[in-house]
Amino acid sequence: MIATTVSAADLPAPPDAEKKPHAVKAPFGAERQDEYYWLRDDKRQNPQMLDYLKAENAYVDQVMAPLKPLQDKLYDEIVARIKQDDSSVPYRERGYWYYSRFETGQDYPIHARRRDAAGATPLSVFAATQQTGKGGEAAESPRKDAGAPAQDSHEEVLLDVNAMAKGKDYFSVGDYEVSQDNKLLAWAEDAVGRRQYTIRFKNLETGETYADEVKGVSPNLVWADDNKTLFYVENDPETLLTVRVKKHVLGTPASQDALVYEEKDDSFYMGISRTRDDQYICISVSSTVSSETRCAPAADPASFTVLAPRERDVEYDAEHLGGRWVIHTNADGAKNFKLVTAPDGSSSRKDWKDWIAHRDDVFIEGFELFDGFTAIAERSDALERIRLIAADGKDTHVAADEPAYSMGLDVNAEHDTPWLRYSYTSMTTPVTTYELNTQTGERRQLKQQPVLGYDPSRYATERLWATARDGTRIPVSLVYRKGFEKNGKAALLQYAYGSYGSSTDPGFSLTTVSLLDRGMVYAIAHIRGGQEMGRKWYDDGKLFKKKNTFTDFIDVTDFLVKEGYAAKDRVAAYGGSAGGLLMGAVANMAPEKYRVILSQVPFVDVVTTMLDPSIPLTTNEYDEWGNPEKQDYYTYMLSYSPYDNLKKQDYPAMFVGTGLWDSQVQYWEPAKYVARLRDLDTGKGPVLFRTNMDAGHGGKSGRFRKYRELSEMYAFLLDQEGLAQSAAP
Repeated sequence: MIATTVSAADLPAPPDAEKKPHAVKAPFGAERQDEYYWLRDDKRQNPQMLDYLKAENAYVDQVMAPLKPLQDKLYDEIVARIKQDDSSVPYRERGYWYYSRFETGQDYPIHARRRDAAGATPLSVFAATQQTGKGGEAAESPRKDAGAPAQDSHEEVLLDVNAMAKGKDYFSVGDYEVSQDNKLLAWAEDAVGRRQYTIRFKNLETGETYADEVKGVSPNLVWADDNKTLFYVENDPETLLTVRVKKHVLGTPASQDALVYEEKDDSFYMGISRTRDDQYICISVSSTVSSETRCAPAADPASFTVLAPRERDVEYDAEHLGGRWVIHTNADGAKNFKLVTAPDGSSSRKDWKDWIAHRDDVFIEGFELFDGFTAIAERSDALERIRLIAADGKDTHVAADEPAYSMGLDVNAEHDTPWLRYSYTSMTTPVTTYELNTQTGERRQLKQQPVLGYDPSRYATERLWATARDGTRIPVSLVYRKGFEKNGKAALLQYAYGSYGSSTDPGFSLTTVSLLDRGMVYAIAHIRGGQEMGRKWYDDGKLFKKKNTFTDFIDVTDFLVKEGYAAKDRVAAYGGSAGGLLMGAVANMAPEKYRVILSQVPFVDVVTTMLDPSIPLTTNEYDEWGNPEKQDYYTYMLSYSPYDNLKKQDYPAMFVGTGLWDSQVQYWEPAKYVARLRDLDTGKGPVLFRTNMDAGHGGKSGRFRKYRELSEMYAFLLDQEGLAQSAAP
């Protein structure tokens, strides 16, 4: 028997939401009853709904009160690991070094730059940023290996987000861009958390903030070469879909902004960018299974030309350098993608010529063009790799230091350099930024994420392979504190996502250390639905194969218990968003295998949401989940939708979280789920539902506030696992 502070005998009565009859109908005649549909309020103003959410929050406060000391201790531990006056590694672009830095005690970054000077290197500029205080001047560097701070080391603050966020419950700068002449700044800010941004402008020479203001946009900005025209993406105010590209000319009303392009197909997302060589501005649209790019000269972006017309099941993205297009595509059956080239002026796939061939065992995720080489981001055997193709054809790979790790291309703003910047991490190694000289082989470490008081030698990581019920081998990444014994007694937290082809790589987690130090094992299950093992891994975890995602997760749990990594009654599961769908599904399918489930912003009302095209993301995702207006999809989705499959049985203890202003997964999905769960759950574990009343999909803004929420959830987890009294060494 596991002793918990929050026990069933001590639980007060939870809130009881009122039931109101409501029929949800499908076009072909199917009908379902949703007694909690009334909890949906698109305007977030219904007093009865708000009172229910507040009652749930009050219930969490009451249940968690005995664990407040543990919550505070966890928060203090996590924050104590953070170097509060940290800064990013500067990158050089058009004569300036750009970076972001934090000041001690401040929640938000300061985005800044310094003018390039003779002899400046990333290390010397980084040393200067580390010594900068509010006065904006750099002290002499104390690091002998970093070199002297750059001459003309004066810092120019672009955005002090702390000042901008003052007095606001939520604030985020989603994107900022400096004009090509380095004199103007445009940025997109959100003060609500619903990802509807407002663009503002600043003169970097005078410090003046202009009156120009553009509302209702995506955080995606591109300047034209005239240094007065800004291209941006406008959102639909109801669905939040990216529907139009417009251009704003400084000094003119936003109401006069010219329409550049409008996407009529509501299954496509849209974005804008500049090519690698700055010659073109491109508008890219993409759905789950198709994409299309149109580009115009940045010097005169009057007319956009399509590189290749969209085709179903053909995806591509393109870059330009050295007078040619390089295109990353799955065309012609290249499931794991290949690279092709095309000449300037190309507007058809007929011009494409294969360059880097498709391989069944290697998935090409992306690439970066340089004057003397090309860097290719690949995946093989569920691990990331960086492949280097030199101009003379020499083919090499960047070496990795551990058997399980995550490696990826970092900020490489300039193409006329032999230096490649990349990042490296593992479940025991904090994020490290390297530069590699592709001509000489010299590698230098620019920065490793400072984690105060952390000693990586005290922890161990493993890569295992679990066998799923259909015989498929599932990769699993593990981390634990050394001294752990594989005797079947430990507590385990198993995490996964498994949707959209999004891969969950084994990287370092600042917060997980507090769990490891109390004896927990942390595992990432690389289940189908991601792309860890290539495109087929994704295809085998969506549409009519979606249940593979859920059974893979359960089978990994069985494997880890069988191998002695956890006690069968001490397994916890954790997922968020589409990973919250995973949590809801496994709770219905195998509740006896999990002691506690942590579910953040969960997508749990699959059929109702996908029947409603007014909800953000719905139409974009028919090729991910299926369109339930078609009966075969409806039937399959209904067979796993967590809300629709709740039944009378013993469920694990649960902690469910959401944000009132979430635009990705609307708050009412978890609200309805918890209300119905309370009606049917015969288990004795507590079910807690926390709504952040001033945040969206990503939780509260600011670098510290989110740890308060996480510490509460972790305190609940540790208590349910019998570890509330365990002291971290």
